[in-house]
Parts: sequence; structure tokens; C-alpha cells
Amino acid sequence: MDVSKLKTTEFLANYFGISARRVQQLAQDNIIPSVKEKGTYYFDPPIAIKKYITFLQDALNKKNKNTEEHETKKLDAEIRLKEAKATVAEIELSELKGKMHRSEDVQALIEDLAATIKGMIAGLPGRLAMDVVNLKTAAEVSDAIEKACFEILDQLAEYEYDPDYFKEKVQERGGLASDDIDSD
Repeated sequence: MDVSKLKTTEFLANYFGISARRVQQLAQDNIIPSVKEKGTYYFDPPIAIKKYITFLQDALNKKNKNTEEHETKKLDAEIRLKEAKATVAEIELSELKGKMHRSEDVQALIEDLAATIKGMIAGLPGRLAMDVVNLKTAAEVSDAIEKACFEILDQLAEYEYDPDYFKEKVQERGGLASDDIDSD
């Protein structure tokens, strides 16, 4: 091939504003077509310029696509974070309104109820001792014990949910005044 009409690596490097080594890399990677003769690369400037512009446009498009994907991922993460915060706020509001209770509050209430039941049952022998000592038959003793058990069960049956108990727990955690909790 006649290289007299072609330009050298240095010409293209100066024209593109890049190093001669970079021009050689582009030629080796077949990004810019070249002719290599006696260890020197030669280029047809109009073709080399078009190919280099196409290469730069492709690189820019790829970068923009990556940037868009990154932005999309970032926005998705931001949306998920805001949705999670909204869910937490809804849960907190439900708790403040007394529509939902924390498991530790329910556990404390149940433990208190269990302690009350235990105390009632533990006090049963002392309460019944004087009543059954004067009774003559096993049937009378059985009736007295049964009556005392039913009294305990009646007291427990009167137990009702106390929203104030849970309001106090919420106030302890959040420092809210009872007027701040507006239950529906």
C-alpha cells in the first residue's frame, strides 16, 4: 500500500490531542484502521477521525447509560428508604392511638396478670383454712374449695383491657403527654 498519502501516529496524536502511545493502542485494538509498515503506523485521517468520533460517542453513551442505571438504583433505594420510614411512622402512630401494642408491653401485662393469678391461688389455702376446719364431710370441704375457686375465676373474668396501661408505656418511651395521644 502507498503510505505517502497516509499520516503518522504523531500527526493523529497532535490532531486528537492525545499521546502517540494512545493512538497506537487504538490502532492495535482495531478502533482506528491503520497500516503498519516497518514498525510505524500510518493512518488515513478522514477514516481515522470518523472511527475515533464513533468510538468516543459509544464510550459516552455507555457512560451515560451507566450513570442513568446508577441514578435509577439510587432513586429506587431512596424510594425504599422513604417507604420504610413511612411504614415505621404508621406503626408508631398505631401504637400511639392504642391500635397496636409492642410485644414487650403485652408481655409485661401478661406477666402482671399471671402474678395476680398466682397470688390469688397462693392465698387460697390461707383463706380457706379457717372455713374448712369446722366442716364435717369431704363434700362440704369440696364445695367450699369449689366456691373459692369460682370466686377467683369470677374476679379474673371481670378483667378488662385497660388502654391507659398501654398509654403509660408509650408515654414512658416517647415522653408524650396523655393529651398528645389522640385515639380514634
